[in-house]
Amino acid sequence: MTEKTPVLRVDGVQKWFGKTPVLQGIDIDVAEHEVVVLIGASGSGKSTLLKTINLLERVDDGQIFLQGDDITDPRVDADSIRARIGVVFQHYNLFPHLTVLNNITLASRSVFKVRKAEAETRGLELLRRIGLEAKAHEYPDRLSGGQQQRVAIARAIATEPELLLLDEITSALDPQLVGEVLDLVGELKVAGSTIMMATHEMSFARRVADRVIFLSNGTIVEAGPPEQIFDAPEHPETQAFLSRVRHAGQGF
Repeated sequence: MTEKTPVLRVDGVQKWFGKTPVLQGIDIDVAEHEVVVLIGASGSGKSTLLKTINLLERVDDGQIFLQGDDITDPRVDADSIRARIGVVFQHYNLFPHLTVLNNITLASRSVFKVRKAEAETRGLELLRRIGLEAKAHEYPDRLSGGQQQRVAIARAIATEPELLLLDEITSALDPQLVGEVLDLVGELKVAGSTIMMATHEMSFARRVADRVIFLSNGTIVEAGPPEQIFDAPEHPETQAFLSRVRHAGQGF
């Protein structure tokens, strides 16, 4: 039986900013329907890694494959690759001049040439799913931060991407709004989405991850199932990081 091609393969990826190494030989495979969670201190390379996968940053060495396609080949059409990946950042990045429904349907209509009626039917279905159907014709500035982030996630999954990248999606939210956004990600996991996400929410990482990867100084220090990483980390650096998290009052 042949091994199934991973949805995402990161192979020896290196990235430098000037003389500073930011990613130092990263190797990760993400299987279909798998949720991989990146943890680590600010500056550890989590966001840069996600940006290289979405081709917002070009790698200096190594390769990244999406469903077996080398997306780091300089000849690839970056826009066509990005159309296959859903991305949500910590700041919602909704278009302020478009209604909620138009934000969600924009890519379907303009990139994938889906008919307006069909795109809007799908968009309204997604808004029902996240409890915001009544906000379909509102503009983003009329929504709370948690509502805007849920709309951003709905927009990212509207085109049924092969891979979903989530970069610290709760960092800009008030604490009382974090739960509603993370609950939605949990629902996406149950629905079978393939997700790589960076988060500071350790209890959520434990709950949703199939695999947790601890990054430090642009290297993978330790990786494994959440119960192993959080309950019995093997590397002293992982142990020290999680100890600091606990002392900061973040239980997991």
